[in-house]
Amino acid sequence: MSESIPPLSPDIAARLTRNAQGLVPAIVQDATSGRVLMMAWMNDDSLALTLDTRQATYWSRSRGELWRKGATSGHTQRVREVSIDCDGDTLLLVVDQTGPACHTGAESCFDAGGVLLADDPDEARSTEDDA
Repeated sequence: MSESIPPLSPDIAARLTRNAQGLVPAIVQDATSGRVLMMAWMNDDSLALTLDTRQATYWSRSRGELWRKGATSGHTQRVREVSIDCDGDTLLLVVDQTGPACHTGAESCFDAGGVLLADDPDEARSTEDDA
């Protein structure tokens, strides 16, 4: 990524609780549907670029570099809102997603992984009937 990186506001930087690698997890949610699309990592530079441009930019741990979502695929994320949790150790990005969010081509990265536990609607109904 060759563009100039703006400095992250010292007030925002002071609120972040980073892991040992200087990263914060970012949960990405679709602004229209409310679905969780993916989780990615952000460092100070990627957060500063995201806040400055409203284009979701993350830190690639495997490549060791910044990456703008959709730079090669065209599946971009325009950021509507960025929030920080109470501990400062997780970010929430609410985005307008263009195309699938997952590198597998799925709408959400959680589509490809599969459900590990789910309520059984029939079981929930019978429990309520027993009460």
